[in-house]
Amino acid sequence: MLDALSYPFFQKALAAGVMVGALCGYYGVFVVQRGLSFLGDGLAHAAFGGVALALLLGVTPLWVALPFAVVVALGITYLRQRTDLGADTSIGIFFAVSAALGVLFLGLRNTYTVDPFAYLFGSILGVSTADLWTVAALVLFAALLVPGTWRLLAYATFDSELARSDRVGVRALDYLLAVMVAVTVVVSVKVVGVVLVASYLIIPAATARLLSPTLFRMTVTSVVLGLLGSVAGLWISYAAEVPSGATVVLTQAAVFAVTAVLTRRRHGA
Repeated sequence: MLDALSYPFFQKALAAGVMVGALCGYYGVFVVQRGLSFLGDGLAHAAFGGVALALLLGVTPLWVALPFAVVVALGITYLRQRTDLGADTSIGIFFAVSAALGVLFLGLRNTYTVDPFAYLFGSILGVSTADLWTVAALVLFAALLVPGTWRLLAYATFDSELARSDRVGVRALDYLLAVMVAVTVVVSVKVVGVVLVASYLIIPAATARLLSPTLFRMTVTSVVLGLLGSVAGLWISYAAEVPSGATVVLTQAAVFAVTAVLTRRRHGA
């Protein structure tokens, strides 16, 4: 299977998969620990609404989907903080509105295109050089944020009330996390698609939670699992000649299933 590395499209897919897997693994930890697993689905559909609007306007999808998803992420966070609505209700409202707008925008187009399907189901083997640079820029930006924000995010995630009493800007951190998850989801949609991106965000973090006694170890484990899951899934998809995005997610799910069984036996013993 090493001959696959000789193909430029596979090299790009591997690089994109590794970066997106690590990025989703990192932010997925905070999403899982805060009980916001539904957020990935909501923002993925927001991204699709933005993609549909971009296709209607005839412009590059990324530059419309990105602000569209960020606005939705900020709206969800605002409702969670300023109203009595729960996180699932807030996300569900924006989920429904974004999906409806996406369908409406696509229905207003006069010509048929296969572009929406690439965003629905992903096209990791079709990642372009421009896509790769976009993902790389986001990974670099996220890496630069880590030293200054990880400890604060961890504190606010572990005990938000105690963090507030220590004058930590919990609300500002919530908005920052929402924006970064939105951007991560939009970039990941091109790789794994609207249908699968939430799994890409949640499964490595959920697996890491079963294996890790501390949030720091959970974060490191989740990033490693996201990265390795992407690599293993791509190799399997190449060997079996099956869709890559789905294979990556199923590979991650298989690791989670094995981990869940083994940790249950260990605790049972």
